[in-house]
Amino acid sequence: MRFGSFIFPVSQNPANDARIIHETLTEIELADRIGIHTAWLAEHHFDGAVAYADPLVMGAAIAARTTRINIGFAVVELALHHPIRLAAQTALVDNLSRGRLIVGTGRGSAFNHYEYIGFGITMQDGVSRLDEAEALLVKAWTTHDLHHKGEHWELSFPVLRPRPYQRPHPPLVRACLSEASTVAMAKIGRPVMLGILPDADLADRLSAYRTTMLQAGYDEPATESALSSCWASRNIFVAKTQSEAQEIAAAGFARERKHFTDARIRFNPPEFAPKTGSDITSDPDNLAQSFIAGTPSQVADQIAAMRDAGARNLMLKFNTGEMDAHQVQTSMTLFAQKVMPLFPD
Repeated sequence: MRFGSFIFPVSQNPANDARIIHETLTEIELADRIGIHTAWLAEHHFDGAVAYADPLVMGAAIAARTTRINIGFAVVELALHHPIRLAAQTALVDNLSRGRLIVGTGRGSAFNHYEYIGFGITMQDGVSRLDEAEALLVKAWTTHDLHHKGEHWELSFPVLRPRPYQRPHPPLVRACLSEASTVAMAKIGRPVMLGILPDADLADRLSAYRTTMLQAGYDEPATESALSSCWASRNIFVAKTQSEAQEIAAAGFARERKHFTDARIRFNPPEFAPKTGSDITSDPDNLAQSFIAGTPSQVADQIAAMRDAGARNLMLKFNTGEMDAHQVQTSMTLFAQKVMPLFPD
């Protein structure tokens, strides 16, 4: 198995943003040293749900500070970016990191209308633009003398510079909340990032992905290759005792849930009833479903269950709800020393 770190640092107070951003960079440098495969960066605006807000700028900073860890987007909100500018920015990060970029795409939040309004669009715009924006991104990376006339963009240019470091382009992966969106990606052989699901549902979703790819005409090696690039998600906290891990996990989880809910109540327009769901969790208030928490051996057992459900790669959020930076780093180190060796890549 491969393990990634989902870098989702909540900042409850704007006065703490700078401190949390720098603590997060230190956390990523530790992840690089201990052998974490990918630092997955999110994008959210205006509410402090993600202190650094912009995964592209953060990705460039990570490229300069690390040597091994991949830099993934989970996700870049395509609706908030012009596809050609995004193509140039991602190509630059790919070059700065010497080919360590993974571009995860998605429409963005399914609940935070205020994020779209802040960029002068609607949530429906985010849905309708997604496929064309992603196709245009690939065209920009790979095409000379590009001419495009679509529903949302009409443009032409000779060649994107810089070209991506990886050829033909950085790996693409799509965030999928529903089974329907997962199956749609399987039909085109696109790897997916899955939200937090119970193990049985995770097994069903990955099985449906495999079946759909094979029915779409992909052979077994191609299907296995795509599955080996799919990611499943969990929050995680590792401690020397179960009680310590559960206490810290529960407190962070409660802070995060409250922060998300309060922001939606405060910032969403009155015509949009506030929702308490998370963009990545099927049952957002279920701590046991959302968290892997316990001693190293208990955490290993829970990861083994996800492996047995078919997960090849786990995107693990080590810092949930603005946890103490020292506690997060201790948890990460325990995970690397006691758990990772049990699940070789």
